[in-house]
Amino acid sequence: MREPTFLAALLLSGTAHAAQDRPALPPVSDQFLLDQLELGEEIETRADGDLNGDGDADTVFVVASPDERHLYVVLSYRGEVDIGHEPGGHFKLEPDPLGPAGLTTNKGVLTIRDLTGGTTALSATYRYRAAITKDRPRMRLIGLDATAYSRTYAHDGNEMSWNVATGNTITSLLKVATSGDRGYDKLYTRKFKRPVRTIYMEDTPGAEEELVGVTKAK
Repeated sequence: MREPTFLAALLLSGTAHAAQDRPALPPVSDQFLLDQLELGEEIETRADGDLNGDGDADTVFVVASPDERHLYVVLSYRGEVDIGHEPGGHFKLEPDPLGPAGLTTNKGVLTIRDLTGGTTALSATYRYRAAITKDRPRMRLIGLDATAYSRTYAHDGNEMSWNVATGNTITSLLKVATSGDRGYDKLYTRKFKRPVRTIYMEDTPGAEEELVGVTKAK
């Protein structure tokens, strides 16, 4: 799905209404999303919920092809003479999913859970809130958790929980258990604070790169 084409189609889909009418604005239809797909693409998953606090449903969806996966956020808007939907953000997911991404919206927070890889897997959880900027609303990253581990317990792993809004970060080593049931023991937990910065969805850092970066910084 090419972003400029999708943006143009989305902006053209707005509907004119008198401001006082305030009809309920339905979510973006499945057919509209399907009409924007290119050959080889499909909608992996979608979820609807109010992310910008206007009472109307916003939409989050993942477009997947054999080589790439992209997540998009579509936010509702209400102008003086029209209502409709506009892009709120997008970013590239890892291309090797172990199942569809999990998408949930709760109290204005978008949570994305994505499990990728193979025998060695990466579990990533991203959290976003809508932020008002000078140009338009954009999704801002407020949290990123990542865990790298072996699904067969063939090696140790690492995990990270990063509160991007406060900078608070927790890391742990996952050590393969040597007794009892197969699993991991959590060791060497560290808590520290990272610099707080604004990260919009388009600039979402790679979960694996962030995990490697913080676990190597002793």
